[in-house]
Amino acid sequence: MPNCWLFFCARVAEFLQAELRSCRQEVLGALFLDAQHRLIAWEKLFFGTIDGASVHPREVVQRALHHNAAALIFAHNHPSGVAEPSEADRQITRRLQDALALIDVRVLDHLVVGAGYSVSLAERGHL
Repeated sequence: MPNCWLFFCARVAEFLQAELRSCRQEVLGALFLDAQHRLIAWEKLFFGTIDGASVHPREVVQRALHHNAAALIFAHNHPSGVAEPSEADRQITRRLQDALALIDVRVLDHLVVGAGYSVSLAERGHL
């Protein structure tokens, strides 16, 4: 993997940590990227409670089309501070990936943000 990709991943994780770590409720957001993986937009899409958020793939597909995105990186926080992905996190990632594949939009990663660290589902082999 090229060093520039590792640098990009580290910077993305830092940004998402800054955006989500202090949220007191679960928030799922997305980075919308163009075909060269340049940032188009960052949006917080769904807001939940202290231990969950309802995520609707249809809404994500609409936002991806709105931005004319070619790829997305998802992120959500765990207000408990523990960034370990749950089975529900893996399932919604698969549902989002399947829905976006229908319109040729790639899911590059889904990061779970905790207290001072994050976990990449792509690095864990779940994408």
